[in-house]
Amino acid sequence: MNSNVNGTAHKIPNDLKKALEDKSQAIIIWRGLTPLARNEWICWNISVKQEDTRKNHIQRTVSELLKGKRRPCCWIGCVHRKDKKVSPSVQWILDNRSTATKK
Repeated sequence: MNSNVNGTAHKIPNDLKKALEDKSQAIIIWRGLTPLARNEWICWNISVKQEDTRKNHIQRTVSELLKGKRRPCCWIGCVHRKDKKVSPSVQWILDNRSTATKK
């Protein structure tokens, strides 16, 4: 797999790669993103639990890239990166999210 399609912490999943390649302009834009930006999109796509949500995120990734967006909107960011610590505000969200699901 070509390294200029992956992120910093994640490899691009096949379903996302195929969706981008189906729109030639989308894959060109994707390759022009920074590895960190690609990583945010990949993590945003793979972090969902429902298959329908994942399909929706993949479709939105392609359409939003074509509209000029460089990163997913309203996303807390990838918590899988090893090059930086999770910020206190993101850690608070993660802690509260896991507490809410236990109730």
